[in-house]
Amino acid sequence: MRSILGVTAFLLAVFVAVPWLIAVSGRWDFYYTLTSVALLSIASAGVWLTFYIGRINIGQGAYALAGGYVSAVLITKAGFGFWLTLPLAGLFCAGLSVLIGLPILRLRGVYFAMVTLVLTEVMRLTALALPVTNGAKGITSIPLPGELSVFGLVLIPDFASLENPKLAFYLMAVTLMVLCYGALYRIVHSRLGHLCRSLQQNEELAASIGVNTAWLRILAYSISSFFGGIAGASFVAISQSVYPSSFQVADSVNFMLNCFLGGLGFVFGPMLGTLVLYFGWDLLFTTGRYQLLIYSSLLIVLMLVLPNGVLSLLDRKGVRR
Repeated sequence: MRSILGVTAFLLAVFVAVPWLIAVSGRWDFYYTLTSVALLSIASAGVWLTFYIGRINIGQGAYALAGGYVSAVLITKAGFGFWLTLPLAGLFCAGLSVLIGLPILRLRGVYFAMVTLVLTEVMRLTALALPVTNGAKGITSIPLPGELSVFGLVLIPDFASLENPKLAFYLMAVTLMVLCYGALYRIVHSRLGHLCRSLQQNEELAASIGVNTAWLRILAYSISSFFGGIAGASFVAISQSVYPSSFQVADSVNFMLNCFLGGLGFVFGPMLGTLVLYFGWDLLFTTGRYQLLIYSSLLIVLMLVLPNGVLSLLDRKGVRR
């Protein structure tokens, strides 16, 4: 009952309360900020899933960049609509992760983390080299998402025809976020999730009782990369452009930090971690050249004081995950 009330309150907050507060205050720029937070949290959710199987993923930026380019190329060169490219970008990244993951997921965790660290830079160099990605010039003038209709029924209007497309992008981002975290929660609390948790605790023991550890690692990594591709494609729709530098190694590190900060033991940890990290960085902007020093020091202190993330405060109060 408490969980249902919590979810209902959250949905009312993001879909009703936040738009109302922004309309009252007139701070329309917050729509872009919150849209970015929602999409970054989707990519971070994928990283959290790889943590759930006992692997450190520092390469999610590569899949966000790949997803962005897949969507941009399909829209500008093949004439696809954005809404069709969104799942295609995710599926492309999932397939790519299977090819990459087959050899490296057999490595022990520390080696997997080291390999994923270079993935984002490899993807950036690939985008620079391929003719279809237009090199350093990137792909620009990408049209806004068009109309989405089913059997003549318009589900989503053409964004270009809207008076306030910022609100439309916000609603799109938080809807995707709710769907992704709903799927993640369902995975974690299913039989598949329990098997994945067994990998985190002891892979050798899990394998000894018949668990196909290689298959589970590949599956979790592909779902993780699917989330990254979805987030990257959505960012391209907002910015209407994509460049090789759209997602960098620093972004991959931040996706990982979001998970640590929110709490690795909580499904919704990456969501809260993204919110805290994003606004924390902006709030420290006034400190000038000391911004990075204060920012990194605060992160270290938070991780020392709350090693299980901000959401671990709820555990101390006896609130369930």
